[in-house]
Amino acid sequence: MGDDLEKDTKMEVRLDGFPQVRYGKIPVLPVVERTRLNGCFVKVCSSIVLWTVVFQLLVYGVLWHPHFLNNFSHKLYPVTAVLPSPPPPPPRNYTSNGFLRVTCNGGLNQMRAAICDMVTVARFLNLTLVVPDLDKTSFWADTSDFEDIFDMRHFIDSLRDEVRIIKRLPKRYGKKFGFNPLVMQPISWSSEKYYFQQALKFAPKIEALGKKLIRLLQAKGHFVALHLRYEMDMLAFSGCNHGCSEAEAKELKRMRYTYPWWRDKEINSVEKRTQGLCPLTPEEITLILQALNFGNNTQIYIASGEIYGSERRLAALRAAFPSIIKKDMLLDPNDLRQFRNHSSQMAALDFLVSVASDIFVPTYDGNMARLVEGHRRYHGFKKTILLDRKRLVELIDLYQNGTRSWDYFAATVKMIHANRSGQHIHRNVIPDKPKEEDYFYANPLECLCQDPYCNDYIVSRNSSVLH
Repeated sequence: MGDDLEKDTKMEVRLDGFPQVRYGKIPVLPVVERTRLNGCFVKVCSSIVLWTVVFQLLVYGVLWHPHFLNNFSHKLYPVTAVLPSPPPPPPRNYTSNGFLRVTCNGGLNQMRAAICDMVTVARFLNLTLVVPDLDKTSFWADTSDFEDIFDMRHFIDSLRDEVRIIKRLPKRYGKKFGFNPLVMQPISWSSEKYYFQQALKFAPKIEALGKKLIRLLQAKGHFVALHLRYEMDMLAFSGCNHGCSEAEAKELKRMRYTYPWWRDKEINSVEKRTQGLCPLTPEEITLILQALNFGNNTQIYIASGEIYGSERRLAALRAAFPSIIKKDMLLDPNDLRQFRNHSSQMAALDFLVSVASDIFVPTYDGNMARLVEGHRRYHGFKKTILLDRKRLVELIDLYQNGTRSWDYFAATVKMIHANRSGQHIHRNVIPDKPKEEDYFYANPLECLCQDPYCNDYIVSRNSSVLH
C-alpha cells in the first residue's frame, strides 16, 4: 500500500509560484492539490456545523413556542418534521379457517366501503383476506390495481392485530391444481358495526398530489367543495334527465340499457325528481348557493368528473360564481398525466380535497358524499350542507314559475337547512331492518362525541365558518 502512496524520487514542484527541489520520500499528490483538499474539507465541515446549529435553533424555537414558524409560512416552504413511523401492531394470533378473496365493483367509494365490509367479514370468520381485486369492466373502464390507488403496505400492517392479509392467493389453491373455491354474493346491509380510521390509506402518489392540490386552494383562501354529481353515468343509472334535451334524454336511456346489471330500465324522471331522488342540476345548485348567501367571490372547487353537457351546463354556475376551479386549472399537466383515464384515482383526489374543504356541499347522497360526510364528522364535525332535495325542487319550481318571490325562496331555503350542516345528531338504528337505518359510514356515531353537551360547541363552531 505504501508503494502506491510514496516514492524515492526527485521532484520539482511549484509552491506559491517558486520552483523548489525536494529529495526523499514525498507524497505523489502535489502540495497544491493537498492544500485544495484541505480547504474543501474545512468548508464541508463548516457547512455541516452551521446547518446543525440552524436546525437545533429551529427545533428549540418550535419547542419553546409551537407557532414559532407560522409567521414565516407565506415566505418559506413549510417545515415538516419527519418522524419515524410507529411500529405496526403485533399480529393477531388465530387459526385461519381459509382464505377470503374479494372482487369489488362500482366507483371508488363504493369499492372502499365494500373493502371495509369484507375486512369485517374476514375478522369475524377468522379468515385470511387476499388483497381485493378492483373492478375493471364497469362504465369507468379503469385499469387501476389496488396498489395504484391505496397504500398496500399500510393496509396490511395497520390491520395486523385484526385480520391476516396477504397480497395474493397461494398457487396451490389455484384452479389448475383442482381447487374449486366457494363463490357467493355478500349479504348487503349486515348489522355488524365497524369503522376504520386510516386502515385503507391512499397510495403515496395520490396522497402527495392531493396535499398539493389542497395547499394551492388554501393559498387562495377559504373554499367550498361542490360534489356536483351531474355526470353521465349517474344520470343514466338514476333515470334523471331534468334539464336535458330530448336527444340527451334518449342517449342516457340507451346507455342504461347497455349495462344489464343496472336493473331499472324504464324510469319516470319527473316522478323521481319530485321525490328528491335525482342529482341537482348545475342551474338548481346555483340558485341554492345564492339563497344560502354564498357571495359571488366564493371559491368553489368542482369535485366530480366530466359534467354532462360540459361547459354549457356550467354557464349559470360560473356566471354567479366566477371563482369556479377544477383540478386541471391548478395542477400542471405533468402532475395529472399519470392519473388520466383512471377515474378512481381522480376520484381519490376529489375525496381528499372534499374532506379538507371549509364547506362541503354534495348535490346527491351517493357513496362518495356519504363517506366524505362521515370523515368530516369524525374530524370535528366540519361543516357539510346536507341538501333536502325533495323540498328544494318543490321550492325551485314555485320560484321559477312565479308563484313565490325570491325573498320567500331564499328565506325558506335557509330555514330548511338551519340544522343540516353536519352537526352531532343521533343515528337512527333499526336492529331488525338495517337497510332502513341511517348509513353508518355517513354518521359513525359510536366513534364520535358521546358528551350530551358537545352539540352546543359544534353548533357554535360551525356558525363561525365561512357562509
